[in-house]
Amino acid sequence: MTTNHFDKGPQGWCSYDYHWSVVSGGENVFILSNWAASGGVRDSGYIWTDESRWSADTPESPVSVLPFLLYRSWVDADPLDLRGARLSVYLRGDDLQLGDAQCYFWAHSPSCRWHMGGRPFSISDGRWADTPNEVALDVDGSVWYRSWSLDSSHERSLEEVLSDTHSFGISLVGFGQEPRGKLSMDEFRLDIRAG
Repeated sequence: MTTNHFDKGPQGWCSYDYHWSVVSGGENVFILSNWAASGGVRDSGYIWTDESRWSADTPESPVSVLPFLLYRSWVDADPLDLRGARLSVYLRGDDLQLGDAQCYFWAHSPSCRWHMGGRPFSISDGRWADTPNEVALDVDGSVWYRSWSLDSSHERSLEEVLSDTHSFGISLVGFGQEPRGKLSMDEFRLDIRAG
């Protein structure tokens, strides 16, 4: 099991600010999430971000915003096998303007990202929900889609990415205008299937 209660800081979670136009060839810019010591679920610590820390990741198809992401190497941890894992997370919006965007979980292995587009998450408005979002991360191509691949001639399958997940996070997808406002996260939990 891997759990982020956020009682002592952001635990490596960042937002992704994509800067293709700033640096030739693009540059990955990761901005550490804001942390609050209280005010989360059960008045615990939690993390938050807003549009000042994210931007549209235009190589993604469809274009995505990655407001929360974690690379396992950032916290000195090995990749995970997420096949059959169960995910639980609380998400809260405050003055969050999503337009038509949906919120998804995604998984990334070197050079390829898959979004779980068939199971969007709920984002509660102005308060924490009574229960978390919960989903099983099954290897089911009918609920996932490949959003990005570095080399289209050698794309990694969903099973390959889930079995060797180096990073994962929360995305906002399907917007006409980039989402704005505050998005908060607490009690992120992955129950990994026993090997």
